[in-house]
Amino acid sequence: MKLEEVRVRILPDGRVPRADAARFLGLANATLAAYVVRGIGPMPRKVGGRVFYYLRDLEAFRDSGAREAVEPGRKAGA
Repeated sequence: MKLEEVRVRILPDGRVPRADAARFLGLANATLAAYVVRGIGPMPRKVGGRVFYYLRDLEAFRDSGAREAVEPGRKAGA
């Protein structure tokens, strides 16, 4: 099995722009945006009108298969 290398931009504070977050997860940018509307997927953060995701949130979503956005300090399903 051959693995595909995916390059994403990660800012020094761990934020990842939406397009790179979608690429990291193997999703289309529009799909990741639709996840926000539906309340699923990793928790987005808006900074100056731009949407970012923290790498740790993307990794947790990828690794857990979570289907619900979770506010910091809140458990999924609570």
